[in-house]
Amino acid sequence: MVLPRPSSPSISPSGRSPMLIRLASASVAVALSVALSACTTGVGSAADGSEADASSSSSARTVAHARGETAVPAAPQRVVVLEPVALDTTIALGIVPVGAAVLNEAAGVPAYLGDEAASIETVGTVTEPDVEKIASLAPDLVIGTESRHSALYDQLSAVAPTVFLASQADPWKDNVALVGEALGRADEATALLADYQARCDEIASEFDVSGTAQLIRPRDGLLTLYGPESFAGSTLECVGFETPERDWEDSISVDLSPEKVLDATADQVFVTTTDVSDESTTPEAISDNASAFPELHLVDQSYWITGVGPLGGLAVLDDIEGVLSRTR
Repeated sequence: MVLPRPSSPSISPSGRSPMLIRLASASVAVALSVALSACTTGVGSAADGSEADASSSSSARTVAHARGETAVPAAPQRVVVLEPVALDTTIALGIVPVGAAVLNEAAGVPAYLGDEAASIETVGTVTEPDVEKIASLAPDLVIGTESRHSALYDQLSAVAPTVFLASQADPWKDNVALVGEALGRADEATALLADYQARCDEIASEFDVSGTAQLIRPRDGLLTLYGPESFAGSTLECVGFETPERDWEDSISVDLSPEKVLDATADQVFVTTTDVSDESTTPEAISDNASAFPELHLVDQSYWITGVGPLGGLAVLDDIEGVLSRTR
């Protein structure tokens, strides 16, 4: 079974699209933010963007993060984000970043984030951000990760107050909470996570979900299986599925060779692709053993893998609901 490409947010049986509602709410919040910024001068947005600018203001806040504590503007207006979870969360909180590092510069900002996000300027990739491009945007806050960007912290801090998540692989909800705190919208971030949980509970209740589910990402000739601590894996478990037992090696994922494809079976198997309408993107190892994968669903990699955050979570949940609706 191939999951259709979600060219627009899917509608649940109840007639509501949580993804659409959240994007609409974000749009309203962005409009308000822009209006306010036109009337006031943002804290910490001086020409050199240094951390000293924020710390010298009486309205600055101190945020504890992976590198210690940093004084950040009370209401950042020009934010640069270096991780997908920070990008998704920032937009979900009603702030469109002025710059973002992306997984692939050719692909740019993921389309699931909506038209407003298409205007964000890319500043290199998540593994190799371009500090000069970041500086040219005169940000008043930069959000990155210690695990990927440790060597750049001093340079980034010289540009603007910088907050580091510990790792992109940390429990994603913790990262959402820290991004919310850095943006001065901690309560709103908590509300977004509550909305996500409520959506999980709604699906679990409506469909009485049971059985196992596995997400597989084909890459570099291998099959990467995602575990219960991963973004997508935790979302599958949030609605009631169980991840097949295996040694996750203290990681969010493990790699299998195609020869071991039968170790990846489950009651529901989701396979990521860049084109959900193209069944030929199903890995050959899986196609050759189709009888072992009777419930197979191609899903959009742009949010199942890289869409970590509240908006990506709602998009994944819409897909899961679509699968459950067709297989009940």
